[in-house]
Amino acid sequence: MKQKNLEFFEKVAIKRDEWKKRNNYYWGDLENFSDYLIPEYASVLEVGCGTGDLLANLKTKKVTGIDFSSKMIEIAKKKYPQIDFFVMEAENITLDKKFDYIVISNTIGYLEDIQQVFAELKKISHKHTKVIVTYHNFLWQPLFSFAELIGLRMKQPEQNWLSRVDIKNLLYLSGFDAYKEGERLIFPFYIPILSTILNKYFAKFPFLRKLCITDYVIAKPLSVAEETEWKNRYSVSVVIPARNESGNIENAILRTPKMGSHTEIIFIEGNSTDDTWDKIQEIAKKYKDTHDIKIGRQDGKGKGDAVRKGYDMATGDILMILDADLTVPPEDLPKFYNAIASGKGEFINGSRLVYNMDKEAMRFLNLLGNKFFSMMFTWLLDQRFKDTLCGTKVLFKLDYDHLKAGRKFFGDFDPFGDFDLIFGASKLNLKIIEIPIRYKERTYGETNISRFKHGMILLRMCAFASKKIKFI
Repeated sequence: MKQKNLEFFEKVAIKRDEWKKRNNYYWGDLENFSDYLIPEYASVLEVGCGTGDLLANLKTKKVTGIDFSSKMIEIAKKKYPQIDFFVMEAENITLDKKFDYIVISNTIGYLEDIQQVFAELKKISHKHTKVIVTYHNFLWQPLFSFAELIGLRMKQPEQNWLSRVDIKNLLYLSGFDAYKEGERLIFPFYIPILSTILNKYFAKFPFLRKLCITDYVIAKPLSVAEETEWKNRYSVSVVIPARNESGNIENAILRTPKMGSHTEIIFIEGNSTDDTWDKIQEIAKKYKDTHDIKIGRQDGKGKGDAVRKGYDMATGDILMILDADLTVPPEDLPKFYNAIASGKGEFINGSRLVYNMDKEAMRFLNLLGNKFFSMMFTWLLDQRFKDTLCGTKVLFKLDYDHLKAGRKFFGDFDPFGDFDLIFGASKLNLKIIEIPIRYKERTYGETNISRFKHGMILLRMCAFASKKIKFI
């Protein structure tokens, strides 16, 4: 099979770009979607790069392409001399560097030993590498065959047709965790207005999305580190936004466990009308010999502004948010540390909707709202979300720095901070997992959340995010 495929691609290499021009709407969508997924800072390898168009379309310039067809690579080098191209088999990758992103775009069906190819990718992956696999939906095979018959599509050699389950299983067997998946393009031809309506909107909805021509899977290396390797490896910064929480400040200190190699606690006071700021200063002085405590007052308004100020002050490898109302028990924070330090996830979100909660912990309308937004975000982000509004969220500072640098993509739209982090994590393709926690009734003060006013803000943010994330 490999030799026949090689002979085929060597033969058609000179005509490849001509055929792509005939179907430039389809190929353009694939290239633009890859550019959307891959951050500007990332180093990228494309396996089966053909004549190099996808790599050339990326904003990042740290790109490399390999292909087993010498004639394809010859054409790619002439078109894009600034890019490193190599004649190389996917089953035997000999590159001596590791990449942030590895792309296999519409190539997987031609590979003779897909599991071996995925195993080769481990050699050029670090623990945060993302592998993006795009492939054709098997339901389109009869239409592809017909298009070839009438001359609308270049004739193709026989190839493997794999389901999403097949690809995810092969990734798992090769040491990768496929954690994000989706579909694109229900109508692969350009007709003004009609193509936009069908592909940008209709193709995103349940059932219809299963008819799309392109499927994709995003995976990361499975964590295999022993607990002794990560238990005390990372330092931690716990950011505690506090507005009118005077009675909770000391307990926040006493109940927050020491984690990793070092734990710092950062209080950010937010325009309180009680003596919260005085209490923060008093407690910081009282425990300065036993705890690493930093304090500050936010410049703007809203929890989001307070969290960002705290993150800017943080020095830890891992950033955590703990709401000062202590309805999420500080004692649960080591669960979040263990999940991210061990590599099981890259963005850890608390979920209050698994265990039974205290009777007065969450009002009924708030509970309904949380369930609605969890379904909305699962659909928006193509990753499962059960509780979007839990205040405790954890990520690496390095990832937050990338998120912050890319914040211009979404803008400063979120007064709460939760959605800024969730959307940013999704845009960076971080693996998001949830930790169930027991949500407790607050013992001091009153909630700062207004069900109806803030609910409308959340709906507007979902609509905003759908334009930026889903309907692209």
